[in-house]
Amino acid sequence: MRILNTRSAALVMAFTLLLSCNAVKNANKTQKGATIGAAGGAIIGGIIGNNVGDKNNTALGAILGAAIGGVAGGYIGNRMDRQAERIEEEIPGAEVTRVGEGINVTFNEEAGVYFDTSKSNVKGTSAETLNKLAGIFKEYPDSYILVEGHTDSAGADDYNMKLSEQRAKSVTNYLIAQGLDASRFNTKWYGETQPKGDNSTKEGKAMNRRVELAIVASDELKKEAMQKAKQ
Repeated sequence: MRILNTRSAALVMAFTLLLSCNAVKNANKTQKGATIGAAGGAIIGGIIGNNVGDKNNTALGAILGAAIGGVAGGYIGNRMDRQAERIEEEIPGAEVTRVGEGINVTFNEEAGVYFDTSKSNVKGTSAETLNKLAGIFKEYPDSYILVEGHTDSAGADDYNMKLSEQRAKSVTNYLIAQGLDASRFNTKWYGETQPKGDNSTKEGKAMNRRVELAIVASDELKKEAMQKAKQ
């Protein structure tokens, strides 16, 4: 599991103004959620989220923008720690990043969720991976899931946008078909506009043909966390 490294000057500045570098370095994942929240709560979460979202990673922006912070944020972070560990246990190929009060999961061709060329139907290994993921989501019903579709740069822009839409919806619909509540999901797509790798290389294109998930606390979990924080 990875802890997010900040990659933009705006984020570094925000953290520098509000947090001691040693405090962040020495804190565990749950403590980081509480410390960041105590320093600014949902307002800072929104500022950081907007900056990340503008830097070609809307999944991370959604996670950070949903933060409530403080002791309640630490409570949520503890729940997310455990859910992230379960995803890593069941799906070792997935790239799992714990950040703030949520989880970012990236699936590509090497991580168990892939599609045939120009296709969007879930089958084979992809179905097995999503079955495992659905089981984990059932274990942790107090979370919302953003599903994002992305492509490489091969083909026309409008074609890639449509293909990423079809693939993202295909993943969402498959998970719902496993018995998950449709109200937990939000589905978006970005075509080739948010590359993670170099589209001039075979390896980079493979990284860009992906589905990403942002997992955040549900409204019910946030209420529970706030109540615990008051006790």
